[in-house]
Amino acid sequence: MLRDLLAEEGLDDVEIDRGTTFHDDLELESIDLVTLAGSLREHYGEKVNVALFVADLELDEIIALTVGQLVDYVTESLRSAS
Repeated sequence: MLRDLLAEEGLDDVEIDRGTTFHDDLELESIDLVTLAGSLREHYGEKVNVALFVADLELDEIIALTVGQLVDYVTESLRSAS
């Protein structure tokens, strides 16, 4: 899903790992995170609510959000829903 989003932004050849930040490394805007959150919710249903996850973060934490943090959230949400 992230690769699809990045391809739309013309960033389909960028390297991504757990430490990659959405803001500084991928230069994604908040609307891009909303789009990604919608894709995750569409795929996983109500079990994964990125909006709630982000709502609990401070602005500086959102700016520093990494791919790994989001992966951990999704994994934990799915595990908790089982």
